[in-house]
Amino acid sequence: MSSSTFMSASENSATSYLDGPRLLADVGGTNARFGLERAPGQIDTIQTLGCADYAEFALAVEAYLSSILASGGAAGGARPQVRHAAIAIANPVQGDDIKMTNHHWEFSIENTRRRLNLDTLLVVNDFTALSMSLPHLEQSHCIQVGAGRALSGGVIGLVGAGTGLGVGGLIPTEGRWIALGSEGGHVTFAPGDAREAAVLAYCWRTYSHVSAERLVSGPGIEMIYHALADLQGIIKPEPLHTAQIVERALQGGDPLCMEVVECFCAMLGTVAGDVAVTLGTLGGLYIGGGVVPRLGDYFARSPFRARFESKGRFSSYLAKVPTFVITAPYPAFVGVAAILSEHLGGGNAVPILEKIRKARDQFSPAEQKVASLILAHPRAVMSEPISEIARRADVSQPTVIRFCRTMGCQGLADFKLKLASGVTGTVPVAHSQVHVGDSSLDVGVKVVDNTISAMMEVRDNLNADTLSRVIEALSQASRIEFYGFGSCGLVAEDAQQKFFRLGIPSSAYTDPQLQEVSAAMLKSSDVVVVISNSGRLRHLAPAVEVAAHSGATIIALAPSNSQLAKRAHYTLAVEHDESSMMYIPMVSRILLLLLIDVLAVGVSLNRSSPFAELQRQARRGILTHIVSSGEVSGYRAGLGDGGRDD
Repeated sequence: MSSSTFMSASENSATSYLDGPRLLADVGGTNARFGLERAPGQIDTIQTLGCADYAEFALAVEAYLSSILASGGAAGGARPQVRHAAIAIANPVQGDDIKMTNHHWEFSIENTRRRLNLDTLLVVNDFTALSMSLPHLEQSHCIQVGAGRALSGGVIGLVGAGTGLGVGGLIPTEGRWIALGSEGGHVTFAPGDAREAAVLAYCWRTYSHVSAERLVSGPGIEMIYHALADLQGIIKPEPLHTAQIVERALQGGDPLCMEVVECFCAMLGTVAGDVAVTLGTLGGLYIGGGVVPRLGDYFARSPFRARFESKGRFSSYLAKVPTFVITAPYPAFVGVAAILSEHLGGGNAVPILEKIRKARDQFSPAEQKVASLILAHPRAVMSEPISEIARRADVSQPTVIRFCRTMGCQGLADFKLKLASGVTGTVPVAHSQVHVGDSSLDVGVKVVDNTISAMMEVRDNLNADTLSRVIEALSQASRIEFYGFGSCGLVAEDAQQKFFRLGIPSSAYTDPQLQEVSAAMLKSSDVVVVISNSGRLRHLAPAVEVAAHSGATIIALAPSNSQLAKRAHYTLAVEHDESSMMYIPMVSRILLLLLIDVLAVGVSLNRSSPFAELQRQARRGILTHIVSSGEVSGYRAGLGDGGRDD
C-alpha cells in the first residue's frame, strides 16, 4: 500500500468543498487506487490497495477510509465525512450491476452507495475517466512521440495498454467535452506484417477469436514472447513475466525479449492508427495505461510512430496527428473528479455556480446560507419548492427570492432554469420529506417530484442485455401469465390487458391457489411474470416453484437482491423502499406499471407486423357488432376519435 499527495502549489489554496471531501477511485484488475479531492484540483491521501486482498469492492473502500483515520490523515482525527464518490473501473458500465472482467469483484452500485452511506456514487468506465482527464492535464504530464500538431477543438483519441487494452475518445461540443465510451480493445487483432501474422497463427491454436487486447496489453507481451519463441524453434523458453521481459529488453542483453517489445510497440502503433482514422483525432492521440511509461526513452525510438503513420493513402493524414504518452501519476483521478464535479453541478458546466462561489463573501449572512445550500446540493435545489429550500437553509422565503434577484434572476423559477441549463448527467434520486404543515401545493410538488426521481432511477438502472432478453422471451412466448398480490395484482391485470392486445394469450392471477394450479399447466414455451414490490416470496413461493418445475421462463419485476430475483431467470429491478420515512404511497406501483409499458412497447415492436392487422380486424368486428345493435354513438363516446378504449 502506498500513500502520496497529488496537487500543485496553486491548487493548495483552493477553497474546500462545503459538503466535505470527495472520494475518488481508479479500480483495475490488479490494484485499486483511492484518493480524496478536498477542493477543485486538490487530490491527496492517495493509496493503492491490492484487489486480491479484499473479497468485495466495498471492503476495500472501507479499509481505505479506516486507514486514513488510523494514519491521522483525517482532519481533527476523525474519519472523513465523504458524501460523494466517483469510481473509474476497468469494466463496461451498463445499469446498476457491475461484474469485473479481469477480477472477481461484482456489486450493485445502489447497494454499495447505501452501504457506504453516500449521497452520490458514480461508476464510469476507466477509459471514460482517463479521456475526461486529457483537457485538464498539464503540459509537463505528457511527452510527444513523433511529429504532428494538435488541432484546437479537434477530436481527441486515447489508447492504453495495461491489464487490458482500453480505447476512448473526447468529442468537443458547445464549449465542453463529451467522453466516448468504448470497448475498442476487443476488436479483432489485425497483423501489420508477416511476423505478426505468425504470432496471430500461434494464438489461433488456443483461441478461436484473437482480440487486439489479447496481444496489445501487459499479459499480451507474455503471449508475444511465447509466440516468437515458438517461431524461432525454442521448445522450452525461459518462463518470464511481463516485467522481466521488459527489463531484459531495455537492458539490451536478450535478443528474444528485445524483439518481443519491438513487436508490441509496432502492434500498438497499428491500434492507435486505427483509432485515429476511425475517430478523426486531429486533436491528438494519447497513450495511457501502465505498460508504455515503463518503456521510457525506448518507446520514442520504437516502431510505434512509423507503424502509426503506416496507413497507405492515409499516411499523410496521420503524419499530422500528434501522439502523446501520458506521464501524469494519477490521470484517471483527474478525469473522474471532473465527471463527478459536472454531475454535482460544479466546474465550467454551470457558470452560475461559479458566480455564486465568487460572490459568496458579498452576500448578507442570510443569503450566504442560501448560497451554501445551493453549492452543496445544486440538483436537490432544482427539484424542491421554495418552502423546502428556505427550511433547509434556515432562512425565510423572501430571503430565497432576494438571493435569486441578487443573482440577476427574476425569481426562483428563473434561477432554477439557469441552474438546470448547465447541469448534465444522470438526475439523482433526491426525495423530499413531506412535513406536517406543508401547503397543499408543496405536498403536490413533493409527491410528483419524488415519483419522477424514482422513475429516473429505474431508467438509469435498466440493463440493456437483460431488457433485450426479457423482451425476446416475451415475444416468443406461447402464453404469458402475470402473478401479483394487492397493488401488484392491479399491475398484473394491467399487464394482461396490454399483452392480450398484442395477440399473445395472457392471463393475470391474484389468488395464490389459482396461481399454483395455473403454474402446473405451463409448458417450457410459456413465460411467467411475477410482480412484487418487496421481492419476498411468502405466498408466491409455491407458484414460482411449480412454474420452474414446469420449465416455464420466470421473469421478476422486483428488487434486485430479493428472494424472488434470485429464483427468477431474469429480473428487471425496481428499487423503492415503501417502508421508509420518506414513504410516498404506491410509488412502487407506478414504477412497476412503467416497466410493464416498456416491455409492452418492446414486444409490440418485435411483433408489430402480424399482430397490428389482428388488432385492426378485432376492432372492425367490435364496430360491426355495435352498428348492428344501434350503439354507434355510445361506442364513439367510449372510444373517442382515435378508436381506443384505454
